[in-house]
Amino acid sequence: MNIFKLKENNTTIRTEITAGTTTFMAMLYIIPVNASILSASGMPYDALITATIVMTIFASILNGFYSNTPIAMSVGMGLNAYFSFGLVKGMGIPWQTALGVVFISGILYLIISMTPVRRWLIETIPLDVKRAVSAGIGAFIAFIGLEQTKIIVDSPATLVTLGDLQNPQVLLALFGLILAILFTVKKYKGALMLSILFTTLLAWFTGIAEFPKEIFSMPASISPIAFELDIISALSLSMLPVILIFLITDMFDTLGTLAGVGMRANLFNEKKSIPLQKTIEADSFATMVSGIVGVTSTTSFIESAAGVEEGGRTGLTAVVTGLLFILPLFLLPFFKAIPSNAIYPILIVIGLMMFSELKNIDYENQAIKFSTFFIVMGMPLTYSITNGLLLGALVYLLVNIFSGKVRDTSPAMIILAIVGLVIFFVL
Repeated sequence: MNIFKLKENNTTIRTEITAGTTTFMAMLYIIPVNASILSASGMPYDALITATIVMTIFASILNGFYSNTPIAMSVGMGLNAYFSFGLVKGMGIPWQTALGVVFISGILYLIISMTPVRRWLIETIPLDVKRAVSAGIGAFIAFIGLEQTKIIVDSPATLVTLGDLQNPQVLLALFGLILAILFTVKKYKGALMLSILFTTLLAWFTGIAEFPKEIFSMPASISPIAFELDIISALSLSMLPVILIFLITDMFDTLGTLAGVGMRANLFNEKKSIPLQKTIEADSFATMVSGIVGVTSTTSFIESAAGVEEGGRTGLTAVVTGLLFILPLFLLPFFKAIPSNAIYPILIVIGLMMFSELKNIDYENQAIKFSTFFIVMGMPLTYSITNGLLLGALVYLLVNIFSGKVRDTSPAMIILAIVGLVIFFVL
């Protein structure tokens, strides 16, 4: 175990195993949630269950050995919803082309993570814009959760309205939402997975959902989605903003997670910059592989903080987490029997967590204030993370021009604004 330098990091094998198990429990929810979201694009659910688990195992173990940090990885929330509901359903893009976008963004991310461009991108996009994007994605996926559970439904008069709260399916979703909020507030380990489990049990025993005839089976094949990506179709000008969205979102999602978890455990500082760099490189490589396997971008999971709180300090924690994800490979019938209204409330809670980034934004800055509104509102109302970000960039540049502060506008925001002009008014 010297490869993990346990003694140098003041930890033990037992502590690392406990930490890895804790992270595993906190991350379990991603399996049914991600499969359910991506299957809305027309991809087969069974294959998605296996692919999600395979990428979690691969990315977490890769990071554990390569960077020796306790950061587990899996398919990121937000971009998976954008993939299904924004690209495939919203823009009519085939899921094979969308996977090509994931692959290309992964290649760019890997290149950027190993060059000075990474630092330039990180530093030139204002911090508050990154926060607004996070909040906007939170609003977007929460809206999707509300829509898919029928808590919110479409209306010819007002576009959207409150659904039938007496419908058993809607009541089930509300029950799941309340449990998810309760368990999260109480800081229970594996809070989101626990809410899915209890809501599913209620559905089974009340007859709302069918009880599974079996629990265990051999893993489903990923052949229907693996290597099905269409890179050629993704290499078009119209796909450029979409590729940028995947690139920027994955990059800053990872950096935000690493900053939060790393600060808590003192994992990354000037003396430990190499583990940070290697974690980013592992994440970017895994994202590239995820497009090949058949899922959306992987990212460092904030649930790794649960393992860090248990004392996890090395890559052994991430490796243990990855190895434990082998077990759910044989639980396909169980995951298939989970009703969707036990799953989608999780999107609402995760969206709420991401939305809280708004509290840190400097609203005294006029450009930030106006662009934040268009970013956050634009994403759910246009059903597109791309549109929200580009609208925000245009408004950011416009306000700075009006204020005589055009020289204060970051180069990255100017580039995004130009892309927005081309996409909205030329193409």
